[in-house]
Amino acid sequence: MQIRTIPCGPLQVNTYIAYADHQQNAVVIDPGDPAPILQTLQTHGLICEAILLTHGHFDHIFGLAGLHEATRAAVYVHEADAVMLGDSNESLAIPFAGIELPEVQADVLLRDGDLVQAGGLLFRVLHTPGHTMGGVCYLEEAEQAAFCGDTVFFESIGRTDFPHSDPALLIRSIQRKLLPLDDAVALFPGHGNPTTIGHERAFNPYFQIGGSLL
Repeated sequence: MQIRTIPCGPLQVNTYIAYADHQQNAVVIDPGDPAPILQTLQTHGLICEAILLTHGHFDHIFGLAGLHEATRAAVYVHEADAVMLGDSNESLAIPFAGIELPEVQADVLLRDGDLVQAGGLLFRVLHTPGHTMGGVCYLEEAEQAAFCGDTVFFESIGRTDFPHSDPALLIRSIQRKLLPLDDAVALFPGHGNPTTIGHERAFNPYFQIGGSLL
């Protein structure tokens, strides 16, 4: 699997372009700004087949409308966060950035356990609510990699002081969906550096079984 990381948008979200080796089609995960994404696709001779959203906060969908207009790729989001693609208050674009984003309709509404096949890859959807109610991680089991949005960061987790966030629920999501994964699984978060399940199991307090936040 090839992964291109593009920190972009107003909050420098990690936009990922992922695709199988020797594959022209690719997936774009959490488009923060269409311009550098489209440039990267062109540079590497790639076609955006699908746009996968880990959740609906504005920084993760800031470039969604522009990318969708340019590529007409199918948009995937968990059903609980779909409203954010058309409501700039729900996505926090108005409260936090004072802007209104263009509405985009999702093509596929996801649920826990769904499979997404695109870019020559096969992702299993792990519903990990807490940061938002529709937060997900996209696990590519054969490649031992998960794109985890703002569920988990390097030695930390996503904020839970937003409307509809739930700290206890986020901890349960991590314990139930991420802790069982193999230590070798790489985690590609929405902000900051990549990490692994093994590193987080050892150093992230929120991964500790029986922790006080459970």
